[in-house]
Amino acid sequence: MGISLRSRWVFLPLVLALGAVSLYFLRLSILREARPRPEDPPPPVKKGPFYKDTHRKIAPPLPEYFPLAAKANSPSDLPPIPSWNKPPEEHVPESTRLYIGFTRFWPLLQQVVVSYITAGWPPEDIYVVENTGTMDANKRGRLTIQNPFYLDYHRLTKILGVNVITTSSLQTFAQLQNFYLSEAINNNLTYYFWSHMDVAVHSHEDKKDFKSLYMRVVDVIRETQKPEYLVDKETGKKGEWGVQFFAYDWLTMVNVETFANLGGWDTMVGYYGTDCDMYARVSMNDYHQPIQDAGMIYDVTTSLEDLEVLYRRRPKKDTETRDTSDRKAGSSNSTIPSPNSSYLDSTEPDMINSTLFHDLKATFEQIQQDKRDDKYRNSWQLRQNGGEGEPYYYDPDGFEKALQMTIEVGTKINEEKWGHRGCNIREAGVKEGDQWRVEHDETFNKRKMVRRWF
Repeated sequence: MGISLRSRWVFLPLVLALGAVSLYFLRLSILREARPRPEDPPPPVKKGPFYKDTHRKIAPPLPEYFPLAAKANSPSDLPPIPSWNKPPEEHVPESTRLYIGFTRFWPLLQQVVVSYITAGWPPEDIYVVENTGTMDANKRGRLTIQNPFYLDYHRLTKILGVNVITTSSLQTFAQLQNFYLSEAINNNLTYYFWSHMDVAVHSHEDKKDFKSLYMRVVDVIRETQKPEYLVDKETGKKGEWGVQFFAYDWLTMVNVETFANLGGWDTMVGYYGTDCDMYARVSMNDYHQPIQDAGMIYDVTTSLEDLEVLYRRRPKKDTETRDTSDRKAGSSNSTIPSPNSSYLDSTEPDMINSTLFHDLKATFEQIQQDKRDDKYRNSWQLRQNGGEGEPYYYDPDGFEKALQMTIEVGTKINEEKWGHRGCNIREAGVKEGDQWRVEHDETFNKRKMVRRWF
């Protein structure tokens, strides 16, 4: 029996529905095949902090560069100052206050202090400015010798007889200079001296008209106080001085009134370049900056092996031991011999301009040349890297990195201040009042040399 035409139309919707369903599922299958496979989930992120490789070898403890001072109980236990450099028994009428700033590396500080003393500078006039940021830690003996900020407070004050002033916090070079100026103002000084700590000095023993380094400095003071000093012979106008340079500013005499009038040092330029700014402003304001010669001043990186040589003793020709009753430690009634009596008994004073003097001069000249040849001329600042766990500890590598960053920022500030790169600010044609008002000059078109100062 055949299916009627009407019955066939009944199955047509069913066939169409089945076809549509089949097409739907076929499309889903095709889409699943085309869809990219999901990636594996990323590994879990490790949480910080992530530490640098900070392993470093701690440098060995520094040697003792002045054994006689280490054994001394008082200044009388040290050898006497060379007779030709000995200052007058009664202090000269003039003030001769000398500031020496210190932040790192005790051996160089000790050397510069001893060199000034043995060149005739009265110890009581020397003021070490401890700029370490360690408060009273050195005074209380709480830092070890391998700590970069260590200094021997007892030796400086009780054995060498100099003064120590401690800053309230670590200061930049420019801030330290203003500290000297402030100290001078507060003490009613009209001038003062300051010296770098990485220098060593001695007198001109090989000059016929010999005077000690100290007495030549006193002569400069007296010269500046004469009514006719810096008077122009043609106009009769008297000039004023700002600084007196002894080997640039390795030793410097500062006119307090001049520097106060100029507003002191620009503390925004903390380190390198701040001297260029200060001395340029001195010149712009028509203050003289004479160059003087009081003695030999060396730029050094290391200490002599034994500072005893600065006292200029030589082995006695007669090896017999002399009576030491005139060299007693402490009071005149003491019967305790000096701890250095054997050394003092076996040596005698050297002569002025001797072979020992020329050997010493050659040694300092070589040390200075080594510093000039060193790519990182201030590498001496990195020779101590201990002190962890001690009061006010600061990571030595971090300190150096922060210092270099601060130096770089100060240099950029000085360049923007004058619109000029380099220390020759006056040659750029600028004058007082042009600060922060001039556009960049041609020096900014040159490739800037990156210089590291250590």
